[in-house]
Amino acid sequence: MPRASWRGFLRLSLVSCPIYLSPATTRTKSVRLHQVWRPASVDEGEDGLPDRGRGQDTGNTSGATMVARDADEDVADQSSAATRITLRPHDPRTGEEIEKREIVKGYEYNRGQFVTFTTEELKALDVESSKVIDLEKFLTRNDIDPVYFDSPYYVYPDGPIAVETLRVIGAAMAEAGVAGLGRLTLSRRERMVMIEPRGTGMALFTLRAAAEVRASQFDSANGDLDAEMVAIAGAIIRQRTGKFDPGTFRDGYQEALQQLIEAKMQGLAVKPGAVSTPSPVIDLMAALKRSLAEEAPTQKRSAASRQKPNRAAPDRRQAALLLPLSGRSKRNGERSAGPATIGTRRRRKA
Repeated sequence: MPRASWRGFLRLSLVSCPIYLSPATTRTKSVRLHQVWRPASVDEGEDGLPDRGRGQDTGNTSGATMVARDADEDVADQSSAATRITLRPHDPRTGEEIEKREIVKGYEYNRGQFVTFTTEELKALDVESSKVIDLEKFLTRNDIDPVYFDSPYYVYPDGPIAVETLRVIGAAMAEAGVAGLGRLTLSRRERMVMIEPRGTGMALFTLRAAAEVRASQFDSANGDLDAEMVAIAGAIIRQRTGKFDPGTFRDGYQEALQQLIEAKMQGLAVKPGAVSTPSPVIDLMAALKRSLAEEAPTQKRSAASRQKPNRAAPDRRQAALLLPLSGRSKRNGERSAGPATIGTRRRRKA
């Protein structure tokens, strides 16, 4: 059963069913860096290693340069020179640590002046959307600008009684080709949400408020574009058109960070290779034509590999079992009849 981050009801007019929401996304297992304290007495070079002598450059295939340290140096000295810090609540005037039970929510209405709230006072502010998502309006998904989409969730029935109700609502929405709009309170904020059918289930997206979305400030279009340049750019786009496959994506920064960590653990310093910066285009037409010419050979090779005929599989049947076909030479016919005659004579002798 997926983890529930919210429980309540989905309501369509007078029909309601218990549901729960589960996050549709998760954080990838990435390398996490912590804040650590390192005494200022530890000198280090530009590579981040204590400057206690260095060896010769060592080759590698990653495009980065690793500098080897002396073999007799203890790599553990690097970790002992730093300590992970902890942040504890304290009085900024006296530095005295504060107990967690003394910490409450507050709002600063003037500098240094607060009104405070208890948990019970904030709980009493719950509105209907804290427990009920009312489908107020229906529209097509394309009616919502993607810039308003925020966090996705899966909508699950909370109990066997809700299964049929949720499926009926989802099937009706799928048949009409619409998504539903409603309200949901999460983390002391009431948000607009969009609910749409997703396979045999449903998905919910929290939507940003109008005040959270900035208006674009694009320059107005001045003059007509060169039709030939647009056509060439369109040809390049068509050659690169494909399907969305997130599984092919690799986080190059995380891979480089992991290499840096492993190198430091081994006492090596990694000097990253230079990142190339593209130069500004002066002649746009010439650049487009060169791009199209470079794309064409790749596309031809791909098309040739797709159209390459399969080689016929060799005939592994025994020659004696091949039946004679009309139109063959007389010699071939006699050859095919020979084994049958010999077999008949042997059976007569027996």
